[in-house]
This record gives sequence, C-alpha cells and structure tokens, in this order.
Amino acid sequence: MACAVTLPIFVPSCILVDMNSLEKRIPVTEDLFLYFNDIEIEAMRSRGAGGQNVNKVSSAVHLRYDLRRARLPDRVRNRLLAMSDNRITEAGVVVIRADRFRTQARNRADAIERLLDLLRAASAREKRRIATRPTRASRERRLTKKNIRSKNKALRKKPQVD
Repeated sequence: MACAVTLPIFVPSCILVDMNSLEKRIPVTEDLFLYFNDIEIEAMRSRGAGGQNVNKVSSAVHLRYDLRRARLPDRVRNRLLAMSDNRITEAGVVVIRADRFRTQARNRADAIERLLDLLRAASAREKRRIATRPTRASRERRLTKKNIRSKNKALRKKPQVD
C-alpha cells in the first residue's frame, strides 16, 4: 500500500527557494526556515470513492515532520509541542495527510503549505497587553446602567404590606 521511498518534493510556485544554497529550504518567516531534509513524505493510495483511478494510483501523501530533530528555535518547538492539535503526536511528530487533489504533486504541495501554516501559527509572537485604566465617562456609564438594572430588578419583587 504505502511506498517507503522518499519522494522529491514539489514546491508550490508561490514559494521561493534559494537554489544556490546547499540545503534547500522554504522561508516560513523572516528568521525561520523549513528545510527539505527535515521532511519525510510518503505516497499512498487515496481513500474513498473515486473509481478505478483511486485503486491504481498512489496520489495521497503523508507528510511527517519530527519536531525534536527539526531545526527550529526552542520557542517555536515548545509552542508546537504544547499545542493541542491532533496532527501532532505524543512523540512530537507532525503528521499531515493530504488527499484533496487527484495528483500526487498537488497533494505534496498542499501538505507542505499546511505545515507552513502550522509553523507560522506557532512562530507568531503574542502581543503583550498594555494595562489601561477605564475612563471616567466609561465608569459613569457602567454605574448608570447598573443603577437602571437594579431598579428593574427591584420592580420584580412582591410589594411589601406593612
């Protein structure tokens, strides 16, 4: 069913690759790269309906990316390992199955693009919240609404008989 041969990676046209470098890589952010050597891609037959083509052609792709061996900054690696994403195993391997398209090349490109999206999400820095005080007008509006709500609720009570 699945072939154990590592296949050459099809790079989507929107991704620029520095062909002069010894190691081919895809830029994820300005300071983070996805190296082709860190990716394992395995072709297999697609699942589901599709007629004779789906039974003959290995067009689906499994992409594996081992976070513990990958060249990632510790900050990004730790965020990925802490994510509660079902694509990341307990062993720290990202497994992406791509079988949306009919051709293996497009499925490979789709899997790589989904891995890039995951890496971008993990590498995004959270903005620090700047503590601010509420303005006087907002405090007065809140107290006015609180007073109106209190009066409405007071009207719901049964009248007291003296």
